[in-house]
Amino acid sequence: MKKILIIADGILAKQFLERVMESEAGENSYTIITYKEDTLPKKRPENFKFFEFDPTSLDKLSVILNEQFFQVMILLSNELDAMSTYKNVRRIDNKVRIVFMDRWDLDLEEIDDKRLLLVNSRDILASRFKDHLPNMPIVAQNIGLGIGEIMEVSVPVGSSYAYRHLASIVQSKWRIAAVYRSNTLLLPRPTLMLLPNDLLLMIGEPHVLQSVFRSIKKEQGQFPSPFGSSIYCLVDMLEMDEEEIDLLLNDALLLHSKLNSNKLHVKIINPTYSKILEKLKSYHNHHINVMIDYFKTNPRAVLKEDTEEMDIGLIVVMNTFFQKNKRALFRTKLPVFKIGKKGFLALSEGVVLSSDAHDIEQESSVIFDVSAQLSLHLKLYTYEPDQERKETSLMEHFDNLSKIFGREVEVIQSEKNPLLKLKHKDTILQFLPFTSKIVESNFFSIFSTDMEKLHFKLADNYQLFIPVNA
Repeated sequence: MKKILIIADGILAKQFLERVMESEAGENSYTIITYKEDTLPKKRPENFKFFEFDPTSLDKLSVILNEQFFQVMILLSNELDAMSTYKNVRRIDNKVRIVFMDRWDLDLEEIDDKRLLLVNSRDILASRFKDHLPNMPIVAQNIGLGIGEIMEVSVPVGSSYAYRHLASIVQSKWRIAAVYRSNTLLLPRPTLMLLPNDLLLMIGEPHVLQSVFRSIKKEQGQFPSPFGSSIYCLVDMLEMDEEEIDLLLNDALLLHSKLNSNKLHVKIINPTYSKILEKLKSYHNHHINVMIDYFKTNPRAVLKEDTEEMDIGLIVVMNTFFQKNKRALFRTKLPVFKIGKKGFLALSEGVVLSSDAHDIEQESSVIFDVSAQLSLHLKLYTYEPDQERKETSLMEHFDNLSKIFGREVEVIQSEKNPLLKLKHKDTILQFLPFTSKIVESNFFSIFSTDMEKLHFKLADNYQLFIPVNA
C-alpha cells in the first residue's frame, strides 16, 4: 500500500478529491491537507486521513511529513501559497515525488528538480476543448507517455485509406492497434478492410502520426498513398537499350508530375558509360533522386532491398521487365505501373474488366483516385459469357463510389470477351488486381475466361497492377 499526501484547496481540488474517493479501491493510503472542511467531499472512505491547517507553515507541514510518503500532490488555488508549499515540502523531503498543478504558466525550468512533475491545467483544458472540433486528431493524454503517441482518427468518405486492407497500408514507425465500426471493436488483421466512418486507434511516433492523420483526412488525389509516398523505377543498362530507358524515364517523370508523389527514385544498375548515363545523372535534383549502384547486378535483389528501405508507393516498369520479374514485383506488395508502347500522353480511358468482383471492389478507391489524377474516363466492362450471373453488386458498388468521388463510370455489358476489342486500342490504362493469378499465368491461360490470367493479352497497353490482400 502506497502512502499519498494531497495538499488541496478550491473548487477544482474538491472535484479532484471526489473523483479520487469514487475510484479508490482501498489500494492506497491518503492523507489530505486542506485550509477548510468545505473543500472535502461528504463521503469519506476509511483509508483517508484529513487535516485542516495552512500548508505554507513549515513547522505544521513537517509534522505530517515525518511519515514516508510515496508521492505528494499540490492543488492550490493561490499561486503564492502553492509555491511556498512546494518549497516547504522540498525542504523537509528532497526525494519525494511531487505532482504540482500549475494554473499560472509558471516558469520552473530554473529549478533543477527531476522529481517534480508539472501539470499545466490550461494546456489540458485547451487540448480537451480542441478535441471537440471536427477533423482534428484526438491524442491520448492520460495513458502512455501522453505526448501524442496514441491517436484516434476517423476515416472520411473518399479517403485514400477507405476500402483498403490493413496489410496493403505501409505502417512504418506506426501501427493501427484497433478499428471501431458501428460501436464494435475489431482487432486488426491483414485482411480487414477499412471502410468510411471507421474509427482508427493508432500508436507510433507523434510526428509520424500527425503525418498519417493528414494523409487519412485528405480525400482523392492521394495515390500512391497509402502504399507509400514516392515513385520508383529501376534501370538495368545491360538489359535495356537507350530507347527503352528514354521511354521508361519519360513516363516515370510524367507520372511523378501528375500523381501526388513526393519524390521519383531512379535506380541504375550495371551502368555503362554512355550519353544516356550522363543524361540520367542530369535529372538528379531535389525531387528526383538518381542512384547509381556499381556493385549490385541482380535486379530482383536490388528491387527487394530498395522497396524495403524506401517509402515507395508505386513501381514503374517496362513490359519485358514485368514478365521476367513478376514474382519479385508481387512480393513487394506494391502497385506496379507497366508502361505500354503508344506513349503516356495518349492515355484517355481507364478500363476495368470484371472477373473477380470481390478483388476489384477492394481496389475501387485506388482506381477512382488514379483516374481522377490522370484525368481518365473510367469504363467498367462486365463479361458474362453464360449470362447466368450478372455483376449487379459490382455495378452498384462503382455507382456508389462514382457519387462519392464525383466521377462518372460508363458500365458496358458484353457477351463477347472485351479483350478482343480493347487489344487494338492504344489509349487505355487497364486496372488489374495484383493477385497470384497474374504471377502463375502461363501458356494454358489462353484457354481461360479469367481476365486476370489473360492480362498478357493487353501487354502492349498500359496496365496498373494493384496488390490485393498484400
